[in-house]
Amino acid sequence: MGEISKRVRNNDGRMNLPLLTISARYGWMTQQSRFSASIAGREKKNYTLLEKHQLSYNHGNSKVAIYGTVYELTNYDEALVPKVYHSFSLTPENSSKFIESYFHTKKLDAQLRKFIASTARMDGLLNISFDDFMKVKLFAPEQCEQSKISRIINLIEKLITLQQRKLEILIKLKRSFLTKSMANSLDKNPELYFNSASVKWLKQKLSDLTIKEFKGNTKLNDTKPGKTEYLDAERLNGNVPLFIDKPINTLKSDILILWDGSKAGSVYYGFEGSLGSTLKAIRLNPKMVNSFFVYQQLKSKQDVIFNKYRTPNIPHVIKNFTKVYPIYFPSMAVQNKIARFLGNLDTLIEIQQKSIKDHKVIKKYLLQKLFI
Repeated sequence: MGEISKRVRNNDGRMNLPLLTISARYGWMTQQSRFSASIAGREKKNYTLLEKHQLSYNHGNSKVAIYGTVYELTNYDEALVPKVYHSFSLTPENSSKFIESYFHTKKLDAQLRKFIASTARMDGLLNISFDDFMKVKLFAPEQCEQSKISRIINLIEKLITLQQRKLEILIKLKRSFLTKSMANSLDKNPELYFNSASVKWLKQKLSDLTIKEFKGNTKLNDTKPGKTEYLDAERLNGNVPLFIDKPINTLKSDILILWDGSKAGSVYYGFEGSLGSTLKAIRLNPKMVNSFFVYQQLKSKQDVIFNKYRTPNIPHVIKNFTKVYPIYFPSMAVQNKIARFLGNLDTLIEIQQKSIKDHKVIKKYLLQKLFI
């Protein structure tokens, strides 16, 4: 690194430039967008002036980048960045994007690990000096080859960004539709409805629409491997599926609510299997309401359930939740239309999420195969 780069430090006194910080996951961000405020304080005068295409190494420890991460400045012509970053510029025959991507391959982590003088400091920064950082060795091809590799990486990143924007639009569209298509009182019709005339909405307690309600009680230490899928808080947090030797006790049309824990009030749908003790199943009367319609209504109010319908100071949904929580609903025909529309939006969102995941896999593959 020392042969192809030069340290960038200090500033020219202009304090009105954007204040940026590096997120290992998202790259350069304004301090306002990441921390909801500027955190520079009096240190602002000591920040480093970074110019477009120059780079910084944030030697902070994180789950995404254990040994820190490098990002090129691309969205601003000039910006102020923390002086604790190791900021540098490259010689003209080297591509900033190529070097940034090289560090993202993790192929240089082994060298960075050797330079750590001790564990992370109280502020999370790894004790890697600038001089040691400059000792990192990498393989850099000719400028033409670097440029081609950089263009490929840029292309896949732009595709991922566009796919993420599309996902954000779909999520906002669904959120807006939920807000405008659901009544929240009997004296106010929704802004949107599926026919030319307003539709009368009814109000009932959730328990009045319920034909069965039960809490999961399966304990893993009392079970053997089997064919019934098991659902608990750990599985909902991304753990691998477990299959146990217990009878199925839920239907795919049951609404599931996480009853306690930091995510109490979270709502799930479409699971058929055996429930853990932190979950409760609610089976609705199909002659009165469309369960998917009610699920969407509850799903959109998870924060309300957590904040308003839990025991004081404890993340635990109150026992009589279904007896006090109100549900507003129109005729079954209108419920079905709303449910189908929301289901289609959910499908589009899932497809979009998968597309982003697939593009990230392609990017990871390219990073591994295009660099030595």
